Amino acid sequence: MKFIFSYLKKYSWTVALVVFIKFLGTFGELMLPYILEHLIDKVVPEEKMAPVIAWGIGMLVLALLVRQFNVKANRLAVKVAKSSIYEIRRDLFWKSINLSGKQFDEFGLPSLTSRMTSDSYNLQNFIQSIQAMGVRAPIMLLGGIIITMTMDPGLAAILCIMAPILIVIVVFVSFKGIPLYERVQRNVDDIVRIMRENITGIRVVKSLSKEDYEMRRFEKANATMAKNDVKAGSVMAMPGPIMTLFLNCGLTIVVAIGAYRVNEGVIEPGVILAFLTYFNMILMGVMGLNRIFMLMSKANASAKRIEAVVRAGEELTPISESEAAVAPTDDYIIFEHVDFTYDLSEAEEASEKFAGQTREKCLCDIHFSMKKGGSLGIIGATGAGKTTIINLLMRFYDPDKGHVFVDGRDVRTYDKDKLHRMFGVVFQNDVIFADTLYENIAFGREMDLEDVRRAARDARAGEFIEAYEDGYEHRAVIHGANLSGGQRQRTLIARALAAGPEILVLDDSSSALDYKTDAGLRKAIRENYGDATTIIIAQRISSIMNLDHILVLDEGRCIGYGTHQELMQSCQMYREIFNTQMGENVHGK
Repeated sequence: MKFIFSYLKKYSWTVALVVFIKFLGTFGELMLPYILEHLIDKVVPEEKMAPVIAWGIGMLVLALLVRQFNVKANRLAVKVAKSSIYEIRRDLFWKSINLSGKQFDEFGLPSLTSRMTSDSYNLQNFIQSIQAMGVRAPIMLLGGIIITMTMDPGLAAILCIMAPILIVIVVFVSFKGIPLYERVQRNVDDIVRIMRENITGIRVVKSLSKEDYEMRRFEKANATMAKNDVKAGSVMAMPGPIMTLFLNCGLTIVVAIGAYRVNEGVIEPGVILAFLTYFNMILMGVMGLNRIFMLMSKANASAKRIEAVVRAGEELTPISESEAAVAPTDDYIIFEHVDFTYDLSEAEEASEKFAGQTREKCLCDIHFSMKKGGSLGIIGATGAGKTTIINLLMRFYDPDKGHVFVDGRDVRTYDKDKLHRMFGVVFQNDVIFADTLYENIAFGREMDLEDVRRAARDARAGEFIEAYEDGYEHRAVIHGANLSGGQRQRTLIARALAAGPEILVLDDSSSALDYKTDAGLRKAIRENYGDATTIIIAQRISSIMNLDHILVLDEGRCIGYGTHQELMQSCQMYREIFNTQMGENVHGK
């Protein structure tokens, strides 16, 4: 809970004001039955109407003040809760987008999403409730017991015996609930993952008529979460009936003994009425404590999950030049005997499917270099490690073995923002945002419209953009669903070209382009971005065959490196790809 309170420090004066106002309101609430007892036992027997009216008006004024105190305290509590959760969500979002690739893989996108939504909601609910209920419940409990002690110590002793037992039960059950709620939140991660997969892949699901199959997957995850949620809720609900039973038994004993003592003339009837009211208040106080501990159990589980992200260390901080490896040559980009393996995510580690599993290397002994302004094509089967090379080059991950150099420096020596500004990148399945095409290309960088137009025309996107009535102000919907596949790819390439990058990376970014558009794009890059060092990952051999060098990957290993002509002589896999894709054209000649 220290994590939550660290965000409440700056609101300590407001929280103190909430506590003070809530104390006044609860104290006034406790005084109402006491005044009623005095009115019944002392004022009414005098048979004078004026004092009765005066005391009645006093009770009404006090009740109105209690209401206003509670309203004011609750509003301030809501304000503190919303402000603190705003800061927690802000820090969580900032940390999420600055996680290293390894950390992001460990947490997983579904888990990060649920931490931002359901976990933060649990914290907000707790912060809001603890300020109001956390004051009211214990004051109701203790205040009710103290006041009844002054009225009749004998009857109050019954409460004094029961209250500690009930509190122990509440605390014990609440601590049992924390691991149960942690399990429920992991189940929420699973549901978010399935929802995300189906929303982003809805066309595939529909085209293959797999709605029933996906529904069964969702029902299984949903049933697991419901089962664990019911179990957690059942455990946390146990104190309620037990407390009600104890208090009702105590109330029965108080009524029986009280009636006997009234009949004997030991106490007044108003005392019994006040006792009944205080019993209800004490019951409310104990139930309030039960709810507080239930919310605390949820909040504690959620706080641990959020804190794990927010407090995650900076893995990819720059190192000094003296600690870094020395580049073996003066080439611009160098991979020196690099090995790399992706780690399991939290969900995979928790899954029986991956129990005791070790992963094979994604890259093994990758070694190549490029001159400044040179061009490199990377080709290979799906899962060969093509995109992983880019991830290491941009230092989203650090290699397990070996070193990566850019412009004569180990990439680990670069400030990450400085390193990333050197790149213009289009990744596989890159994102079009729900915004104008201008903003999708400029992407928050200070660019005038002419710069955006130039990049769009070079990317062969200008023609279709300028055909819209609103041109570059035309809005794309989320994921660019109102654009064709080729239009999305050309818009993304324009984004990569717009800032005039030193290193241009196109990761399978022309698969939806026809051959003519693809050829025009490559020509524009050669003519207008010739100074950029270019890396193109492609499935089409025609997209890379004219580059300076080509790297052929197979299961994370380099099985060929050289020019097109050299690989046609030395690399059987490359030759087979060429013959498969280009054979008809060759024979046609």
